[in-house]
Amino acid sequence: MDAYLLDWVNLLLRWAHVIVAIAWIGSSFYFVFLDNSLTPPAAPDLKAKGATFDGQADLPTADGQADLPDGELWAVHGGGFYHPQKYIVAPKALPENLHWFYWESYSTWLTGFALFTVLYLFNAGSFLIDKNVHDWPPAVAIAAALGFLAAFWLVYDLICRAFGQRPGGDRIVGAGVLLFVIAASWLACQLFAGRAAFLLVGAMLATAMSANVFFWIIPGQRTVIAQMKAGQAVDPVHGQRAKQRSVHNTYFTLPVLVAMLSNHYGWLYQGRHNWAVLVLLMLAGALIRHSFVARHKALVQGQRVPWEHAVAGTLLLLGLAVWLAPSPSAGTAAAAKPLVFAELKAVIDQRCVMCHNAQLQQKNVALHTPELLKQHAQTIYQQAVVLKLMPLNNATQITEDERALIKRWFEAGAPLR
Repeated sequence: MDAYLLDWVNLLLRWAHVIVAIAWIGSSFYFVFLDNSLTPPAAPDLKAKGATFDGQADLPTADGQADLPDGELWAVHGGGFYHPQKYIVAPKALPENLHWFYWESYSTWLTGFALFTVLYLFNAGSFLIDKNVHDWPPAVAIAAALGFLAAFWLVYDLICRAFGQRPGGDRIVGAGVLLFVIAASWLACQLFAGRAAFLLVGAMLATAMSANVFFWIIPGQRTVIAQMKAGQAVDPVHGQRAKQRSVHNTYFTLPVLVAMLSNHYGWLYQGRHNWAVLVLLMLAGALIRHSFVARHKALVQGQRVPWEHAVAGTLLLLGLAVWLAPSPSAGTAAAAKPLVFAELKAVIDQRCVMCHNAQLQQKNVALHTPELLKQHAQTIYQQAVVLKLMPLNNATQITEDERALIKRWFEAGAPLR
């Protein structure tokens, strides 16, 4: 496919992916807030419909804890008042118009997988494989990447099936999934280019999220509706399982987002222990997400807001920032020497020109003449020094001293002498 056309496909798919992901995550965040903000219904007609809110769970969760009760919420937004109610198991009468939330999930996964295919699988030799990490044929790397997506869902689902219904099952599942994510992150970073490995781990979690909707949440809701239409007693286990997987999706959300965003920041995934960086980033996201979930419940119950989880997540991020900070000695050798354009040109010729020349102009950028270097100075500085995204996967082995030389050249006004 023509590189220019491929860029357009990439842009449009990325745009669509972000739009539908906002819709899915936004609705997820809203319903988590709603579940944790319900209050006892005041109107007798709501109680008659089944929104009883007796302060107890109508369903036990897998670990024996009280589940989120039914109830109501009054809210004001956009100049109007809203009055949503929740009914545990099912309302006494099936409403005529029922909105389903699932295409937000499916569209997010489909556009994300299409984008992953266009950018990473279609260009496996450049984006998926780093020969300095693991040198293997593109076809095998593609099969392994797809295997990661399928294997994570199968193992995660097996953990949930095996332990999710036991006493204390939620904690067992949480610990098991955490250990599996750590192992998968380590393995991905041993097999794939760092940028691809981070994205692949995020895609694994996102695949499990959408699979939860497809295999458990929506089928369970359809079963409840079928039982109601048939005049049968509604089995509460379907709502219990759906809620359990929905809670998992809530905690996966921020880890997925940071894994997806990380591929824009080369200094995150280019280090020796990049798998640990990824795990800590995702753990910080999960802790911060839990803090907001707990906050909603604490506010409606008049209890202290437990900010300690958000504090722990924030401290993790600060620790990462300190750990990944450039060494003060990095680039000192280049800084001690006077700036000579010929040396800068030699670095660009050796590290960059093979992909940015008169015959091959990746991203429509050519760097084979001094005039072109001047024209693209801002881009060179951003990609090679600030973000450290280029050279891609550091295939040409640019050094920190050479990046420092580019930095000095740009800050000096990109002189050609």
